[in-house]
Order: sequence, then C-alpha cells, then structure tokens
Amino acid sequence: MEKPVFLINGFLDSGKTTFINETLNDPQFRAGSGKILLILCEEGEEEYDEVAFAKQGVSIITVEEESQLTDEFLAGLEMFYNPQMILVEMNGMWKLTGFLELNMPDDWAIAQIITIVDATTFDMYMKNMRSLMLEEMKYSDIAIVNRCDDDTDKTAIRRFVKPVNRRIQIVFEREDGTDAGDAEEELPYDMTQSHLDISDEDYGIWYMDAMDHPDNYVGKTVSFLAMSYVSPKLPKGYFVPGRMAMTCCADDVAFIGLLSKPPVMMDVKKMKSRQWYQVTAVIRKEFQKEYQGEGPVLYCTSLAPAEEPAEKLVYFN
Repeated sequence: MEKPVFLINGFLDSGKTTFINETLNDPQFRAGSGKILLILCEEGEEEYDEVAFAKQGVSIITVEEESQLTDEFLAGLEMFYNPQMILVEMNGMWKLTGFLELNMPDDWAIAQIITIVDATTFDMYMKNMRSLMLEEMKYSDIAIVNRCDDDTDKTAIRRFVKPVNRRIQIVFEREDGTDAGDAEEELPYDMTQSHLDISDEDYGIWYMDAMDHPDNYVGKTVSFLAMSYVSPKLPKGYFVPGRMAMTCCADDVAFIGLLSKPPVMMDVKKMKSRQWYQVTAVIRKEFQKEYQGEGPVLYCTSLAPAEEPAEKLVYFN
C-alpha cells in the first residue's frame, strides 16, 4: 500500500506552518491515516506543539541542511518511524527538484505538492527571486495565495503562475482564511463578437483563457499570426500553430499553441515546422490525450503564408 507524501512549499513566513497545523488538526484529514511523519526543512516564527502532536501519533524530524536530504536519510526515516503518511515542510530557498529527484522508499508516493504564497510579499519575491518562485509553482498541484485584501491584483498573480503550470489550481484566501474569490480576467478583446482578431500582444492571454475556459470559445472564429509545428508525435492529421512565449524569464521560453486541423485542401504531411501563417479557424472542444481531457481544437478555414514578425516572443501580461 502506498504511503502518501505531501510537500508544502513556500518562502519563509508565507504561512506554511499555519497551514500544516490546521491540516493536521483536521479530523477528516487524519481519519485512518495512522502514524504521521512531519519533516521540517525550515523553522519559522510559528511553532508546532510537539507534545500534543506526539499524543496524536505525529512524529516531527528537523532537517538543518539541504545536504541531509538523501536517499539513505529517507530510508532511515522509513525504517525508524514506519509512517503511514508523510508531510514535508520545504525550505523556500531550497530547490524543490532536489527533493523530487530523490529515490524515496519504495512505498512512498508524492500525493500532492502545495505552494503557500503570501499575497503581500508576492511582488517582492517575483522581482527578486522570480525564477526560484516560479520553479515552486511549476511542480505544484495547488497554490494557496493567502492574506489577500481588496487591493490584491489576483489577475496579475494568475498571469504569472498559469503559464508555468497549466494544471495548477490557484486558491485566494483572506487574512482570516475565508475565500477571497477568483481572479477576474479582463480580456483585451470583445467576447460578444463571433470573430476574434487576436493581436500579437494579446496572444498569450487568449491562449490561457481558451485553455481554462474552452466552452466560452466554442463556435467562435479566431484569427492570429502563428508559427507552425508539425510532428509525428501529434495526433494523425493535426498540427499546432503557436508562438514562442516567455513564461518567467529570458532563459525560460516555451512554444504554446492549440491542436489544429488544417483546411481540407491542405495535407499535414506536406507541411513543415517553423512556417509563419495568418491563421483563421473555428474553435471546437474535443477530448485529446495531449490535453489530458477536453480542450480547444482549431479547425482552420484559412492558412495564409505570412512574414515572420519583428518580435517573435509573446508575453502573458
């Protein structure tokens, strides 16, 4: 039987300890969990009540140095504590990939990676530790943005996070832990129109919104400038028109685009990658394994050869 491992990530004083305390004191979370091991890689101002936790079957081990996290160290914890569940409070200054690359005990399995973010310090960390912060987001299942107030720019936070990790769920909470609502995306084009002309500047925002809310685009016609990507790895008869996008920094650029069917008179087998087109297509929603579910698929009505733009990169804000 697999033993679930929960990684709780985030910078110092982001609220990781508060989150873990609340989680471990939740009877529903603890139900049937048996012995729990909490591995602390960082100690903040708030502390754990080790005596009270010990009575509940929670053992706490502190890791002082990143170099302590080795395959042998985890194997020793498994042998000594024999936990049924493991929680790891990560140090925000240590690379998450370092832990993910460890060979954990055979029956340990990553169940969920959660990143805790303090909304009041988000801008500061994005300016000074952008790549480290977005690396945390890259592997997370959930980002909990706490300490939000009426001035929190939730849309800006979403635009920073989503390009790095399409599947991440972002939750916004107020200081008291109540729901602060979702980010309200202000789209730079008119969704009341049946035909959307997407400019280079708006491509990244359109891509994110179409992926997040494909139902809103079903039946609409869209036009944009894109570069072709053709590969035998794609579903038969499909290609991807897209753009190179800067996801977090100059060293982190990715090709983003939607699965597409060319016009009926064009054969994908005769198409080449890195060709520029002015694309006009109708959007449908279909199940595709590349999307791991349903997502937007473009049915092109026109692919007009176009010149390469002076600025090939697109952005998300």
